[in-house]
Amino acid sequence: MRPKVHRRLALAFLGLAAVGAARADEAPRARIDSGPVVGVASGPAAVFRAIPYAAPPVGDLRWRPPAPAAPWSADRQAITAGPACPQKVSPIAPNGGGYVGPVSEDCLTLDVTAPKGGLGRPGKTPVMVWIFGGGNTAGASNLPSYDAVNFARDGVIVVAMNYRLGALGFFAHPALTAEAGPRQPLGSYGLMDQIAALQWVKRNIAAFGGDPANVTVFGESAGGADTLQLLATPSARGLFARAIVQSGGGWSAPRTLAQAEARGAALATTLGVTGATADAGALRALPVQAILDAQTTGLGEYGPIVDGRLIRESPAQAFARGDAEAVPLIIGSNSNEASLLGPADAAAAAVAARARPALRAVYAPDAASEAALGRAMFNDAVMGGPARWIAGKASQRAPAWLYYFSYVPERQRGVRPGTNHASEIPFVFDSLDAVPGRTPLITPSERAEAALAHACWVDFARSGRPACGGRQPWPAYTPAADALLEFGDPAGVRTHFRKAQLDLQEALAADRLSGGPPAAP
Repeated sequence: MRPKVHRRLALAFLGLAAVGAARADEAPRARIDSGPVVGVASGPAAVFRAIPYAAPPVGDLRWRPPAPAAPWSADRQAITAGPACPQKVSPIAPNGGGYVGPVSEDCLTLDVTAPKGGLGRPGKTPVMVWIFGGGNTAGASNLPSYDAVNFARDGVIVVAMNYRLGALGFFAHPALTAEAGPRQPLGSYGLMDQIAALQWVKRNIAAFGGDPANVTVFGESAGGADTLQLLATPSARGLFARAIVQSGGGWSAPRTLAQAEARGAALATTLGVTGATADAGALRALPVQAILDAQTTGLGEYGPIVDGRLIRESPAQAFARGDAEAVPLIIGSNSNEASLLGPADAAAAAVAARARPALRAVYAPDAASEAALGRAMFNDAVMGGPARWIAGKASQRAPAWLYYFSYVPERQRGVRPGTNHASEIPFVFDSLDAVPGRTPLITPSERAEAALAHACWVDFARSGRPACGGRQPWPAYTPAADALLEFGDPAGVRTHFRKAQLDLQEALAADRLSGGPPAAP
C-alpha cells in the first residue's frame, strides 16, 4: 500500500477514535415522550434526575389524579436532584423517612439510573421501579442508600419516583367527593402518582435501553405496603411483571372512604375550613405548611383508601380471595422491625404487657425480658406473620420467595437486638459505600452479605427467579415446605422458621384475613 494511503487511513482511524472519545465523554442523553433530557455519567451508569412524570399537583390540581407533564422542546438538564414532596423536615437531622432537604408541591419527578451502553437503543435491559418508605408521610427518591449505580453496573435499570405524602397524598373530604365525577378516583393520590410513574416507565423506558415488558416494582416499609396495594389494584395490572415487598406488612384493615372523609373533615376543621366554607376551593387554598403542621404522622396514619373506584379492597382481602395480581413475588421482613417502636424499651414492654397467657406460653423462648418479648411479638404480628401468609397465598398462583433478614454488622452486634427496620436497603442496593461516613467501617463480612442480597434482587429482576448469582440456593415458598432464606451470618435456608409463633399470630389475625366483600364500584 502506498504511503499516502497509509497516512489517509491512519488519519481516518484517528478521526473515528476522536469521535468515539468525544461521544464517550458526552453527557448521556435520551428522548422521552415529553422532550429530550440530559443526564450525568456516574461510573458505569447514566443518571437522569428529577424528570417530571406528571404535572405539578398545585393550585386546582391539588387533591386530583395526576395530570400529564407539560412537554418541552429544548434539552432539559436532568442532573440535579429535585425537591421531595412536602413533609416535615429538620435542617440538621433526617426525618423518619431518612430525608433532609428541600420540599415542594412541585415534586412529581423520577430518577433513572441506567447502564450507559443502552441509551437510545431500545433493548432488553430489565427494569426495577423503587418505591421508598417513610410511613407515606416522609422520604424521597434520592437518599444515599438508594444509590442505584451498582444495579446499572450489573445490567439493571432503576427508576425511583417521588409521590405525594401525608395529608396531601392520602386524603378524602366530603367536598372533594361531591366535586368529583362518579368515576374519578378519590383519596389515594400518592398511589395514583405511583401508577402514573409506572405508566411513564411503560411509555419511555425503551429510550434508556429498558424492556417495558420486564419491570419489577419493589418497595420498603410504606413503599412495600403500597406495592402490595398495587398488586391488589386493577388499574396497575400490566404495568409490572414481578414484585418485591420489603417489610411491607399486609394485614392492615381496609381504610374506607367514609373513615377517610371523617378524618379529612376533622383536619380541615382544625384549619378553619368548616361549615359554609367547607368547599374544595377553600381546601386547596390552605397553605402547605399549615397542612403539615396539622396532620398527625404516627405509624400507619396514612395509606391507600378503599374508595370503590381506584381501590376496591385491601391487600389482605385481595390475597385472601385470590384477587391479587399473579406475578412472581419476593417478600420478607427483618429481625428487629420493632425498631419502629423507638430505641427505648418502654414501648416494647408495653406491647408485651397486653399479651395473654396463651400467647406468653408460645413466646416463652423470646421472653428474656418484657422488652424482648414485646419486640418479638411486634416483629411477628406486624411484619413476619403477614409476609409468610402472603407468600403462601401468592404461591398458589405464581412463584413466591420468602426471606428473613437478620444480618447485623459486626460493630453493632451486642448493641442492636437485630436488623433494624430498613437496614437491609444498602445491602439490597449494594450501596454501602454511598452512605456518608460508612466506608471506613465496612468489613469483608458486610460486603459479602451485600453481594449476596444484591445478586438475589438482580437475578430476580432479570428472570423472575432469585438465583442469587449461584451463591446461595433459595427455594420457592410453599406452605407445606415452609422454607425461607435467612440473610444472616451465615445465610441459609430455614424450614418452619418460628412456626409456632407465626401460626398463633395468623390465628389471632383470622378475622382480618377472611376476605370480606369488596367495596362497590
